[in-house]
Amino acid sequence: MPPRGVKSAKRKRQYEHIKRSESARGRSNKVAERIAAATTNKTRRAKGETKG
Repeated sequence: MPPRGVKSAKRKRQYEHIKRSESARGRSNKVAERIAAATTNKTRRAKGETKG
């Protein structure tokens, strides 16, 4: 489940890809989800996709 503010299909795919990549590197599922959410949110902020 991507972060709450993620609405675009592109960001959902990004989240899932990062989560799978981190899991493949041996991270636990919970940690992989946290890293994927943080990275996705960071990208959204940088691209101006967030509210404020």
